[in-house]
Amino acid sequence: MANAPIPTERELEILKVLWERGEATVRQVYEELRDETGIVQNTVQAFLRTMEEKGLVRHRVEGRTFIYEPRVRRDPTNQRLASKLLGQVFDGAVDQLVQSVFSLRQPTEEELQKLEQLIAGMKKTSRKPGTSKRPSRRSDEEPT
Repeated sequence: MANAPIPTERELEILKVLWERGEATVRQVYEELRDETGIVQNTVQAFLRTMEEKGLVRHRVEGRTFIYEPRVRRDPTNQRLASKLLGQVFDGAVDQLVQSVFSLRQPTEEELQKLEQLIAGMKKTSRKPGTSKRPSRRSDEEPT
């Protein structure tokens, strides 16, 4: 679903429940979110209806129960959200995004190892002929 809408913050919380469970009833989503968010069951139901209209979820009926499942996958949704954040907030400057994240929280050793592996992989890819990517403009640089 390439043109799927970007979910709102609350829609993303609901999607996370559905991604984790695979599918869920309104009540099950409500029970997962109520303690941490204070959301009420009717609000979950309203969000799921809206999310279905937007194409983020779909449902099937078993008896009188609606069972919802995500229509969008986690990774592409996360990538669209990250792309929006990177473009709108950091003008495409990956280093500034990472610096901002690091200022919020010190990464664990495991996270640092994963980041080092990602960077090493990106360096290998960028050295291969025909794989050069146009560098993004940093927010402190003047547009050309």
